Amino acid sequence: MAQKGVQLDQESFSCSICLDLLKDPVTLTCGHSYCMNCINSHWDGEDQKPVYSCPQCRKTFRPRPKLEKSTMLAELVEQLKKTGLQAAPADHCYAGPKDVACDFCSGRKLKAFKSCLQCLASYCKQHLQPHYESQRFKKHKLVQPSKKLQENICSRHDEVMKMFCRTDRQSICYLCSVEEHKGHDTVSAAAERSERQKELEVSRLNIQQRIQDREKDVKLLQQELEAINRSADKAVQDSEKMFTDMIRLMQKRRSEVKRQVRSQQETEVSGVKEVEEKLKQEIRELKRKDAELKKLSHTEDHNQFLHSYPSLSALSPSTSSIQIRPRRGFDHVTAAVSRLRDKLQDVLRGRWTDVSLTEVDVLLPAAEPKTRAEFLQYSREITLDPNTENTWLLLSDGNRKVTLTDQQRSYSHHPDRFINFEQVLSRESLTGRCYWEVEWSGFGVSVAVSYKNIRRAGRSDNCKFAFNDKSWALHCEVDKYNFQYNKVQTPISGPRSSRVGVYLDHRAGILSFYSVSETMTLLHRVQTRFTQPLHAGVYVFFAGSAEFCKLK
Repeated sequence: MAQKGVQLDQESFSCSICLDLLKDPVTLTCGHSYCMNCINSHWDGEDQKPVYSCPQCRKTFRPRPKLEKSTMLAELVEQLKKTGLQAAPADHCYAGPKDVACDFCSGRKLKAFKSCLQCLASYCKQHLQPHYESQRFKKHKLVQPSKKLQENICSRHDEVMKMFCRTDRQSICYLCSVEEHKGHDTVSAAAERSERQKELEVSRLNIQQRIQDREKDVKLLQQELEAINRSADKAVQDSEKMFTDMIRLMQKRRSEVKRQVRSQQETEVSGVKEVEEKLKQEIRELKRKDAELKKLSHTEDHNQFLHSYPSLSALSPSTSSIQIRPRRGFDHVTAAVSRLRDKLQDVLRGRWTDVSLTEVDVLLPAAEPKTRAEFLQYSREITLDPNTENTWLLLSDGNRKVTLTDQQRSYSHHPDRFINFEQVLSRESLTGRCYWEVEWSGFGVSVAVSYKNIRRAGRSDNCKFAFNDKSWALHCEVDKYNFQYNKVQTPISGPRSSRVGVYLDHRAGILSFYSVSETMTLLHRVQTRFTQPLHAGVYVFFAGSAEFCKLK
Protein backbone atom coordinates (compact mmCIF):
# COMPACT_ATOMS: atom_id res chain seq x y z
CA MET A 1 0.00 0.00 0.00
CA ALA A 2 2.88 2.34 0.79
CA GLN A 3 4.29 1.62 -2.64
CA LYS A 4 1.00 2.68 -4.16
CA GLY A 5 1.21 5.99 -2.31
CA VAL A 6 4.33 6.85 -4.22
CA GLN A 7 2.16 7.50 -7.27
CA LEU A 8 -0.09 9.98 -5.44
CA ASP A 9 0.51 13.57 -4.43
CA GLN A 10 -0.31 15.17 -1.11
CA GLU A 11 -3.54 16.67 -2.45
CA SER A 12 -5.00 13.14 -2.55
CA PHE A 13 -4.47 12.87 1.22
CA SER A 14 -5.39 16.43 2.16
CA CYS A 15 -8.48 17.71 3.88
CA SER A 16 -10.37 20.07 1.59
CA ILE A 17 -11.36 22.16 4.64
CA CYS A 18 -7.94 22.80 6.27
CA LEU A 19 -5.92 21.95 3.10
CA ASP A 20 -3.46 19.99 5.24
CA LEU A 21 -2.73 16.28 5.53
CA LEU A 22 -5.66 14.35 7.05
CA LYS A 23 -5.64 14.03 10.83
CA ASP A 24 -7.84 11.29 12.30
CA PRO A 25 -9.38 10.86 8.85
CA VAL A 26 -13.08 9.98 8.48
CA THR A 27 -14.83 9.00 5.26
CA LEU A 28 -18.45 9.90 4.54
CA THR A 29 -20.80 7.60 2.69
CA CYS A 30 -20.34 9.79 -0.39
CA GLY A 31 -16.65 8.79 -0.43
CA HIS A 32 -15.04 12.13 0.55
CA SER A 33 -12.63 12.20 3.50
CA TYR A 34 -11.94 14.92 6.08
CA CYS A 35 -10.14 15.46 9.35
CA MET A 36 -12.54 14.46 12.12
CA ASN A 37 -12.22 17.85 13.86
CA CYS A 38 -12.66 19.75 10.57
CA ILE A 39 -15.92 18.06 9.53
CA ASN A 40 -17.32 18.19 13.06
CA SER A 41 -16.54 21.92 13.27
CA HIS A 42 -18.16 22.40 9.87
CA TRP A 43 -21.31 20.57 10.91
CA ASP A 44 -21.38 22.31 14.26
CA GLY A 45 -22.05 25.47 12.28
CA GLU A 46 -25.00 23.78 10.59
CA ASP A 47 -26.73 22.58 13.76
CA GLN A 48 -29.58 25.00 13.15
CA LYS A 49 -30.34 23.18 9.87
CA PRO A 50 -32.34 19.92 9.70
CA VAL A 51 -29.80 18.34 7.32
CA TYR A 52 -26.01 18.06 7.07
CA SER A 53 -24.03 18.11 3.80
CA CYS A 54 -20.66 17.14 2.35
CA PRO A 55 -18.58 20.33 1.78
CA GLN A 56 -17.44 19.04 -1.63
CA CYS A 57 -20.36 17.20 -3.33
CA ARG A 58 -23.15 18.71 -1.19
CA LYS A 59 -24.75 15.31 -0.56
CA THR A 60 -27.09 15.63 2.41
CA PHE A 61 -27.40 13.47 5.48
CA ARG A 62 -30.20 13.10 8.02
CA PRO A 63 -29.67 12.68 10.89
CA ARG A 64 -26.07 13.82 11.53
CA PRO A 65 -23.81 10.88 10.73
CA LYS A 66 -21.82 9.22 13.46
CA LEU A 67 -18.18 9.45 12.41
CA GLU A 68 -15.64 6.68 12.82
CA LYS A 69 -11.92 7.02 12.20
CA SER A 70 -10.80 5.37 8.96
CA THR A 71 -8.01 3.10 10.17
CA MET A 72 -6.66 2.18 6.73
CA LEU A 73 -6.60 5.79 5.54
CA ALA A 74 -4.93 6.92 8.78
CA GLU A 75 -2.24 4.25 8.35
CA LEU A 76 -1.66 5.37 4.76
CA VAL A 77 -1.26 9.01 5.83
CA GLU A 78 1.13 7.99 8.63
CA GLN A 79 3.13 5.89 6.19
CA LEU A 80 3.28 8.86 3.81
CA LYS A 81 4.57 11.10 6.64
CA LYS A 82 7.25 8.56 7.62
CA THR A 83 8.57 7.75 4.14
CA GLY A 84 8.25 11.27 2.75
CA LEU A 85 8.21 9.66 -0.69
CA GLN A 86 5.77 12.23 -1.99
CA ALA A 87 6.35 15.50 -0.16
CA ALA A 88 3.72 18.16 -0.10
CA PRO A 89 4.01 20.90 -2.69
CA ALA A 90 6.20 23.68 -1.37
CA ASP A 91 4.30 26.76 -0.35
CA HIS A 92 5.74 28.68 -3.31
CA CYS A 93 4.04 26.15 -5.65
CA TYR A 94 0.62 27.48 -4.68
CA ALA A 95 -0.75 30.41 -6.65
CA GLY A 96 -0.54 33.80 -4.99
CA PRO A 97 -2.48 37.00 -5.82
CA LYS A 98 -0.03 37.91 -8.61
CA ASP A 99 0.31 34.39 -10.04
CA VAL A 100 -1.67 32.63 -12.73
CA ALA A 101 -3.64 29.85 -11.02
CA CYS A 102 -4.58 26.47 -12.45
CA ASP A 103 -8.19 26.61 -13.62
CA PHE A 104 -8.79 22.93 -12.73
CA CYS A 105 -7.36 22.65 -9.21
CA SER A 106 -9.98 22.27 -6.48
CA GLY A 107 -9.40 23.72 -3.04
CA ARG A 108 -6.14 25.65 -2.85
CA LYS A 109 -4.99 26.15 -6.42
CA LEU A 110 -1.48 25.51 -7.67
CA LYS A 111 0.42 27.81 -9.95
CA ALA A 112 -0.24 27.28 -13.62
CA PHE A 113 2.59 25.70 -15.62
CA LYS A 114 1.18 26.47 -19.07
CA SER A 115 -1.76 28.25 -20.65
CA CYS A 116 -3.55 26.86 -23.71
CA LEU A 117 -4.56 29.32 -26.44
CA GLN A 118 -7.19 26.88 -27.79
CA CYS A 119 -8.75 25.94 -24.46
CA LEU A 120 -8.27 29.49 -23.12
CA ALA A 121 -7.40 27.93 -19.78
CA SER A 122 -4.34 27.54 -17.57
CA TYR A 123 -3.05 24.28 -16.13
CA CYS A 124 -0.72 23.08 -13.39
CA LYS A 125 1.64 20.23 -14.26
CA GLN A 126 -0.81 17.53 -13.14
CA HIS A 127 -3.80 18.86 -15.01
CA LEU A 128 -1.68 19.59 -18.09
CA GLN A 129 -0.90 15.87 -18.64
CA PRO A 130 -3.84 15.25 -21.04
CA HIS A 131 -2.37 17.87 -23.40
CA TYR A 132 0.76 15.74 -23.62
CA GLU A 133 -0.92 12.32 -23.62
CA SER A 134 -4.16 12.72 -25.58
CA GLN A 135 -4.07 12.94 -29.37
CA ARG A 136 -7.02 15.30 -29.16
CA PHE A 137 -4.89 18.03 -27.53
CA LYS A 138 -1.67 17.49 -29.49
CA LYS A 139 -2.23 20.50 -31.78
CA HIS A 140 -3.17 22.89 -29.01
CA LYS A 141 -0.82 25.87 -28.62
CA LEU A 142 0.73 25.95 -25.14
CA VAL A 143 2.32 29.19 -23.93
CA GLN A 144 3.73 30.60 -20.70
CA PRO A 145 1.03 31.12 -18.05
CA SER A 146 -1.00 34.23 -18.88
CA LYS A 147 -3.78 36.15 -17.18
CA LYS A 148 -4.69 37.76 -20.49
CA LEU A 149 -6.23 34.77 -22.22
CA GLN A 150 -9.58 36.52 -22.42
CA GLU A 151 -7.97 39.24 -24.51
CA ASN A 152 -7.78 36.63 -27.28
CA ILE A 153 -11.60 36.44 -27.37
CA CYS A 154 -13.52 38.78 -29.68
CA SER A 155 -15.86 40.80 -27.49
CA ARG A 156 -18.36 41.05 -30.36
CA HIS A 157 -18.58 37.44 -31.49
CA ASP A 158 -17.13 35.57 -28.50
CA GLU A 159 -14.71 33.81 -30.84
CA VAL A 160 -10.95 33.31 -30.65
CA MET A 161 -9.21 36.10 -32.61
CA LYS A 162 -7.07 34.24 -35.13
CA MET A 163 -6.99 37.00 -37.76
CA PHE A 164 -5.24 40.39 -37.98
CA CYS A 165 -6.53 43.47 -39.80
CA ARG A 166 -3.58 45.38 -41.23
CA THR A 167 -5.85 48.24 -42.26
CA ASP A 168 -6.95 48.94 -38.67
CA ARG A 169 -3.90 47.29 -37.10
CA GLN A 170 -5.86 45.12 -34.66
CA SER A 171 -6.56 41.45 -33.94
CA ILE A 172 -9.97 40.17 -35.08
CA CYS A 173 -11.90 36.91 -35.31
CA TYR A 174 -12.97 35.22 -38.54
CA LEU A 175 -16.51 36.67 -38.34
CA CYS A 176 -15.07 40.18 -38.01
CA SER A 177 -13.09 39.64 -41.23
CA VAL A 178 -16.30 39.00 -43.20
CA GLU A 179 -18.39 41.65 -41.50
CA GLU A 180 -17.13 45.06 -40.27
CA HIS A 181 -13.60 44.41 -41.60
CA LYS A 182 -14.80 43.15 -44.99
CA GLY A 183 -12.59 44.49 -47.79
CA HIS A 184 -9.73 45.30 -45.38
CA ASP A 185 -6.26 43.89 -45.70
CA THR A 186 -6.61 40.90 -43.37
CA VAL A 187 -4.25 37.99 -42.77
CA SER A 188 -3.95 35.25 -40.21
CA ALA A 189 -2.49 36.24 -36.86
CA ALA A 190 0.27 33.69 -37.50
CA ALA A 191 1.17 35.33 -40.84
CA GLU A 192 1.25 38.80 -39.29
CA ARG A 193 3.31 37.47 -36.41
CA SER A 194 5.75 35.98 -38.91
CA GLU A 195 6.18 39.35 -40.64
CA ARG A 196 6.54 41.23 -37.39
CA GLN A 197 8.92 38.55 -36.16
CA LYS A 198 11.22 39.32 -39.08
CA GLU A 199 11.09 43.02 -38.21
CA LEU A 200 11.74 42.12 -34.58
CA GLU A 201 14.86 40.17 -35.54
CA VAL A 202 16.11 43.12 -37.60
CA SER A 203 15.41 45.44 -34.64
CA ARG A 204 17.26 43.08 -32.33
CA LEU A 205 20.23 42.99 -34.69
CA ASN A 206 20.26 46.79 -34.73
CA ILE A 207 20.00 46.92 -30.94
CA GLN A 208 22.73 44.33 -30.54
CA GLN A 209 24.94 46.30 -32.92
CA ARG A 210 24.29 49.46 -30.92
CA ILE A 211 25.05 47.56 -27.72
CA GLN A 212 28.38 46.46 -29.22
CA ASP A 213 29.10 50.02 -30.34
CA ARG A 214 28.23 51.42 -26.92
CA GLU A 215 30.31 48.71 -25.22
CA LYS A 216 33.24 49.73 -27.42
CA ASP A 217 32.61 53.35 -26.43
CA VAL A 218 32.51 52.35 -22.77
CA LYS A 219 35.79 50.47 -23.22
CA LEU A 220 37.32 53.53 -24.88
CA LEU A 221 36.07 55.71 -22.05
CA GLN A 222 37.51 53.31 -19.50
CA GLN A 223 40.84 53.40 -21.33
CA GLU A 224 40.62 57.19 -21.45
CA LEU A 225 39.88 57.29 -17.72
CA GLU A 226 42.87 55.07 -17.03
CA ALA A 227 45.04 57.31 -19.22
CA ILE A 228 43.72 60.43 -17.47
CA ASN A 229 44.35 58.91 -14.04
CA ARG A 230 47.84 57.81 -15.03
CA SER A 231 48.61 61.21 -16.55
CA ALA A 232 47.16 63.05 -13.54
CA ASP A 233 49.13 60.88 -11.09
CA LYS A 234 52.31 61.48 -13.07
CA ALA A 235 51.60 65.22 -13.32
CA VAL A 236 51.02 65.42 -9.56
CA GLN A 237 54.15 63.39 -8.86
CA ASP A 238 56.30 65.41 -11.26
CA SER A 239 54.89 68.75 -10.14
CA GLU A 240 55.39 67.79 -6.50
CA LYS A 241 59.04 67.00 -7.27
CA MET A 242 59.49 70.24 -9.20
CA PHE A 243 57.78 72.30 -6.50
CA THR A 244 59.96 70.57 -3.94
CA ASP A 245 63.02 71.43 -6.03
CA MET A 246 61.84 75.03 -6.35
CA ILE A 247 61.15 75.25 -2.61
CA ARG A 248 64.55 73.73 -1.89
CA LEU A 249 66.16 76.25 -4.26
CA MET A 250 64.22 79.08 -2.62
CA GLN A 251 65.35 77.89 0.80
CA LYS A 252 68.92 77.67 -0.47
CA ARG A 253 68.74 81.18 -1.89
CA ARG A 254 67.18 82.41 1.34
CA SER A 255 70.03 80.87 3.34
CA GLU A 256 72.62 82.33 0.96
CA VAL A 257 71.09 85.81 1.16
CA LYS A 258 70.95 85.57 4.94
CA ARG A 259 74.55 84.31 5.12
CA GLN A 260 75.84 87.01 2.74
CA VAL A 261 74.00 89.78 4.59
CA ARG A 262 75.26 88.55 7.96
CA SER A 263 78.82 88.15 6.63
CA GLN A 264 78.80 91.62 5.15
CA GLN A 265 77.22 92.92 8.34
CA GLU A 266 80.00 91.33 10.40
CA THR A 267 82.73 92.81 8.18
CA GLU A 268 81.20 96.27 8.23
CA VAL A 269 80.58 96.17 11.98
CA SER A 270 84.14 94.95 12.63
CA GLY A 271 85.62 97.78 10.57
CA VAL A 272 83.46 100.39 12.23
CA LYS A 273 84.32 99.09 15.71
CA GLU A 274 88.05 99.08 14.90
CA VAL A 275 87.91 102.73 13.83
CA GLU A 276 85.73 103.51 16.85
CA GLU A 277 88.30 101.96 19.21
CA LYS A 278 91.14 103.98 17.65
CA LEU A 279 89.11 107.15 17.99
CA LYS A 280 88.34 106.39 21.62
CA GLN A 281 92.04 105.69 22.26
CA GLU A 282 92.97 109.00 20.67
CA ILE A 283 90.34 110.78 22.75
CA ARG A 284 91.80 109.26 25.91
CA GLU A 285 95.33 110.41 24.92
CA LEU A 286 94.08 113.88 24.11
CA LYS A 287 92.24 114.15 27.40
CA ARG A 288 95.38 113.08 29.31
CA LYS A 289 97.49 115.60 27.35
CA ASP A 290 94.90 118.33 28.05
CA ALA A 291 94.96 117.53 31.78
CA GLU A 292 98.78 117.78 31.87
CA LEU A 293 98.73 121.05 29.97
CA LYS A 294 96.10 122.40 32.29
CA LYS A 295 98.20 121.47 35.27
CA LEU A 296 101.28 123.05 33.67
CA SER A 297 99.34 126.23 33.01
CA HIS A 298 98.93 126.72 36.75
CA THR A 299 102.59 126.20 37.75
CA GLU A 300 104.35 129.30 39.19
CA ASP A 301 107.85 128.14 38.41
CA HIS A 302 108.73 129.77 35.14
CA ASN A 303 111.74 127.57 34.55
CA GLN A 304 109.74 124.43 35.20
CA PHE A 305 107.04 125.63 32.77
CA LEU A 306 109.57 126.35 30.05
CA HIS A 307 111.30 123.04 30.54
CA SER A 308 108.12 120.92 30.38
CA TYR A 309 106.06 122.78 27.78
CA PRO A 310 107.88 121.64 24.65
CA SER A 311 107.35 117.96 25.37
CA LEU A 312 103.75 118.40 26.50
CA SER A 313 102.63 120.63 23.68
CA ALA A 314 103.76 118.25 20.95
CA LEU A 315 100.71 116.31 19.54
CA SER A 316 100.99 112.99 17.79
CA PRO A 317 99.28 112.75 14.35
CA SER A 318 95.57 111.75 14.27
CA THR A 319 95.09 107.99 13.92
CA SER A 320 92.23 108.25 11.47
CA SER A 321 90.17 110.64 9.43
CA ILE A 322 86.41 109.89 9.28
CA GLN A 323 84.56 110.65 6.03
CA ILE A 324 80.76 110.65 6.33
CA ARG A 325 79.17 108.66 3.47
CA PRO A 326 75.44 108.49 2.56
CA ARG A 327 73.88 105.68 4.58
CA ARG A 328 72.91 102.91 2.19
CA GLY A 329 72.67 99.92 4.49
CA PHE A 330 71.14 96.77 2.98
CA ASP A 331 68.12 98.30 1.19
CA HIS A 332 69.48 97.02 -2.12
CA VAL A 333 69.08 93.44 -0.84
CA THR A 334 65.45 94.06 0.14
CA ALA A 335 64.78 95.64 -3.26
CA ALA A 336 66.31 92.70 -5.10
CA VAL A 337 64.27 90.14 -3.13
CA SER A 338 61.15 92.26 -3.68
CA ARG A 339 61.70 92.24 -7.45
CA LEU A 340 62.14 88.47 -7.36
CA ARG A 341 58.92 88.10 -5.36
CA ASP A 342 56.99 90.25 -7.87
CA LYS A 343 58.25 88.16 -10.79
CA LEU A 344 57.24 84.94 -9.08
CA GLN A 345 53.80 86.34 -8.27
CA ASP A 346 53.34 87.37 -11.90
CA VAL A 347 54.20 83.86 -13.01
CA LEU A 348 52.03 82.12 -10.43
CA ARG A 349 49.05 84.47 -10.75
CA GLY A 350 48.96 85.97 -14.20
CA ARG A 351 50.18 83.02 -16.26
CA TRP A 352 48.78 80.15 -14.21
CA THR A 353 46.17 79.46 -16.89
CA ASP A 354 48.97 77.81 -18.88
CA VAL A 355 48.67 74.95 -16.38
CA SER A 356 45.34 73.47 -17.53
CA LEU A 357 43.83 70.05 -17.00
CA THR A 358 43.59 67.64 -19.93
CA GLU A 359 40.06 67.47 -21.25
CA VAL A 360 38.43 64.20 -22.34
CA ASP A 361 37.81 64.39 -26.07
CA VAL A 362 35.85 61.16 -26.37
CA LEU A 363 32.95 62.17 -24.13
CA LEU A 364 29.56 62.24 -25.84
CA PRO A 365 28.82 65.87 -26.84
CA ALA A 366 26.06 67.62 -24.95
CA ALA A 367 23.12 68.86 -26.98
CA GLU A 368 23.51 72.46 -28.11
CA PRO A 369 20.82 74.84 -26.80
CA LYS A 370 18.02 75.72 -29.22
CA THR A 371 16.18 78.68 -27.71
CA ARG A 372 17.52 81.91 -26.24
CA ALA A 373 16.19 80.85 -22.83
CA GLU A 374 18.32 77.68 -23.06
CA PHE A 375 21.36 79.72 -24.11
CA LEU A 376 20.87 82.08 -21.18
CA GLN A 377 21.35 79.14 -18.81
CA TYR A 378 25.04 79.34 -19.78
CA SER A 379 25.30 83.16 -19.77
CA ARG A 380 28.64 84.53 -18.60
CA GLU A 381 29.26 88.11 -17.50
CA ILE A 382 32.19 89.52 -19.45
CA THR A 383 34.36 92.45 -18.36
CA LEU A 384 37.23 93.88 -20.41
CA ASP A 385 40.82 94.00 -19.19
CA PRO A 386 42.20 97.60 -19.16
CA ASN A 387 45.72 96.19 -19.38
CA THR A 388 44.96 94.86 -22.87
CA GLU A 389 43.10 97.82 -24.44
CA ASN A 390 44.70 99.73 -27.25
CA THR A 391 45.49 103.41 -26.58
CA TRP A 392 42.82 104.53 -29.09
CA LEU A 393 40.12 102.76 -27.10
CA LEU A 394 38.13 103.92 -24.07
CA LEU A 395 36.46 101.55 -21.60
CA SER A 396 33.29 102.51 -19.70
CA ASP A 397 30.22 101.07 -17.95
CA GLY A 398 32.24 98.99 -15.55
CA ASN A 399 34.67 97.91 -18.29
CA ARG A 400 31.86 96.28 -20.28
CA LYS A 401 31.75 98.87 -23.08
CA VAL A 402 34.58 99.88 -25.42
CA THR A 403 34.56 102.89 -27.78
CA LEU A 404 36.97 103.90 -30.51
CA THR A 405 38.05 107.51 -29.83
CA ASP A 406 39.63 110.18 -32.03
CA GLN A 407 42.30 110.96 -29.45
CA GLN A 408 45.05 108.62 -28.35
CA ARG A 409 45.25 107.89 -24.63
CA SER A 410 48.40 107.84 -22.52
CA TYR A 411 47.92 104.49 -20.83
CA SER A 412 50.78 103.04 -18.81
CA HIS A 413 52.96 100.43 -20.44
CA HIS A 414 51.87 96.84 -19.91
CA PRO A 415 53.11 93.69 -21.67
CA ASP A 416 49.48 92.59 -22.32
CA ARG A 417 48.47 95.81 -24.14
CA PHE A 418 47.69 95.69 -27.88
CA ILE A 419 49.98 98.28 -29.41
CA ASN A 420 48.98 98.70 -33.06
CA PHE A 421 45.44 97.31 -33.37
CA GLU A 422 42.28 98.76 -31.79
CA GLN A 423 41.28 95.65 -29.87
CA VAL A 424 40.84 94.43 -26.29
CA LEU A 425 40.44 91.10 -24.43
CA SER A 426 38.29 90.06 -21.48
CA ARG A 427 39.59 89.55 -17.98
CA GLU A 428 37.79 86.21 -17.71
CA SER A 429 39.22 83.04 -19.21
CA LEU A 430 36.50 80.88 -20.76
CA THR A 431 36.22 77.10 -20.53
CA GLY A 432 33.25 74.73 -20.35
CA ARG A 433 29.96 76.00 -21.83
CA CYS A 434 29.57 79.79 -22.01
CA TYR A 435 27.23 82.25 -23.72
CA TRP A 436 27.46 86.04 -24.05
CA GLU A 437 26.04 88.81 -26.24
CA VAL A 438 27.66 91.90 -27.75
CA GLU A 439 25.66 95.02 -28.72
CA TRP A 440 27.53 97.03 -31.34
CA SER A 441 27.09 100.36 -33.13
CA GLY A 442 28.89 102.41 -35.75
CA PHE A 443 30.21 101.07 -39.03
CA GLY A 444 31.48 97.80 -37.71
CA VAL A 445 33.24 95.63 -35.13
CA SER A 446 34.83 92.20 -34.95
CA VAL A 447 33.42 89.94 -32.23
CA ALA A 448 36.23 87.56 -31.39
CA VAL A 449 37.61 84.86 -29.11
CA SER A 450 41.34 84.38 -28.63
CA TYR A 451 43.98 82.52 -26.69
CA LYS A 452 45.72 84.74 -24.16
CA ASN A 453 49.14 84.15 -25.71
CA ILE A 454 48.26 86.04 -28.91
CA ARG A 455 51.02 88.55 -29.72
CA ARG A 456 50.46 92.13 -28.55
CA ALA A 457 53.20 94.26 -30.13
CA GLY A 458 54.12 94.81 -33.77
CA ARG A 459 52.21 95.41 -36.98
CA SER A 460 52.30 91.82 -38.20
CA ASP A 461 49.09 89.87 -38.67
CA ASN A 462 49.99 87.70 -35.69
CA CYS A 463 48.73 90.51 -33.45
CA LYS A 464 45.31 90.98 -35.09
CA PHE A 465 42.20 88.93 -34.31
CA ALA A 466 41.49 86.16 -36.86
CA PHE A 467 44.69 86.78 -38.83
CA ASN A 468 46.43 83.90 -37.03
CA ASP A 469 45.74 80.46 -35.60
CA LYS A 470 45.17 81.78 -32.07
CA SER A 471 41.89 83.68 -32.61
CA TRP A 472 38.51 83.50 -34.36
CA ALA A 473 36.28 86.47 -35.28
CA LEU A 474 32.93 87.42 -36.79
CA HIS A 475 33.29 90.73 -38.69
CA CYS A 476 30.05 92.70 -38.43
CA GLU A 477 29.41 95.62 -40.74
CA VAL A 478 26.25 97.50 -41.62
CA ASP A 479 25.58 95.50 -44.78
CA LYS A 480 27.46 92.23 -44.37
CA TYR A 481 28.99 89.56 -42.16
CA ASN A 482 32.28 87.74 -42.58
CA PHE A 483 33.79 84.98 -40.49
CA GLN A 484 37.58 84.76 -40.39
CA TYR A 485 40.21 82.43 -38.96
CA ASN A 486 43.92 82.35 -39.77
CA LYS A 487 43.44 84.92 -42.59
CA VAL A 488 40.75 82.82 -44.33
CA GLN A 489 37.48 84.76 -44.77
CA THR A 490 34.05 83.16 -45.19
CA PRO A 491 31.13 85.37 -46.31
CA ILE A 492 28.09 84.86 -44.07
CA SER A 493 24.44 85.48 -44.91
CA GLY A 494 21.86 86.16 -42.23
CA PRO A 495 19.51 88.76 -40.79
CA ARG A 496 21.21 92.02 -39.85
CA SER A 497 21.17 92.77 -36.15
CA SER A 498 23.08 95.06 -33.81
CA ARG A 499 23.35 92.25 -31.28
CA VAL A 500 25.52 89.15 -31.71
CA GLY A 501 25.29 86.08 -29.47
CA VAL A 502 28.35 83.88 -28.96
CA TYR A 503 28.08 80.29 -27.70
CA LEU A 504 31.20 78.36 -26.67
CA ASP A 505 31.41 74.68 -25.72
CA HIS A 506 35.13 74.50 -25.02
CA ARG A 507 35.26 70.77 -24.35
CA ALA A 508 33.27 69.85 -27.48
CA GLY A 509 35.26 72.36 -29.58
CA ILE A 510 32.13 74.26 -30.68
CA LEU A 511 32.06 78.03 -31.30
CA SER A 512 28.82 79.50 -32.68
CA PHE A 513 27.78 83.04 -33.60
CA TYR A 514 24.12 84.10 -33.66
CA SER A 515 22.17 87.09 -34.90
CA VAL A 516 19.94 88.05 -31.94
CA SER A 517 16.68 89.96 -32.42
CA GLU A 518 13.16 88.63 -31.90
CA THR A 519 14.61 85.21 -32.64
CA MET A 520 18.09 83.72 -32.74
CA THR A 521 19.57 82.86 -36.13
CA LEU A 522 22.75 80.84 -36.45
CA LEU A 523 25.30 82.76 -38.55
CA HIS A 524 28.31 80.46 -38.33
CA ARG A 525 29.49 77.45 -36.35
CA VAL A 526 33.08 76.32 -35.84
CA GLN A 527 34.01 72.74 -34.94
CA THR A 528 37.61 72.45 -33.82
CA ARG A 529 39.77 71.49 -30.84
CA PHE A 530 40.66 74.20 -28.36
CA THR A 531 44.00 73.63 -26.64
CA GLN A 532 43.90 76.52 -24.15
CA PRO A 533 41.32 78.58 -22.27
CA LEU A 534 39.82 81.34 -24.43
CA HIS A 535 39.15 85.03 -23.83
CA ALA A 536 36.36 87.09 -25.37
CA GLY A 537 37.59 90.00 -27.47
CA VAL A 538 36.44 92.78 -29.74
CA TYR A 539 38.08 94.84 -32.48
CA VAL A 540 36.45 98.24 -33.11
CA PHE A 541 36.74 100.12 -36.38
CA PHE A 542 35.04 102.95 -38.27
CA ALA A 543 34.09 105.03 -35.18
CA GLY A 544 32.26 102.14 -33.59
CA SER A 545 31.59 100.85 -30.09
CA ALA A 546 30.75 97.51 -28.55
CA GLU A 547 29.17 96.55 -25.22
CA PHE A 548 29.11 93.15 -23.53
CA CYS A 549 25.49 92.91 -22.37
CA LYS A 550 24.27 92.08 -18.90
CA LEU A 551 22.11 88.97 -19.35
CA LYS A 552 21.07 88.20 -15.76
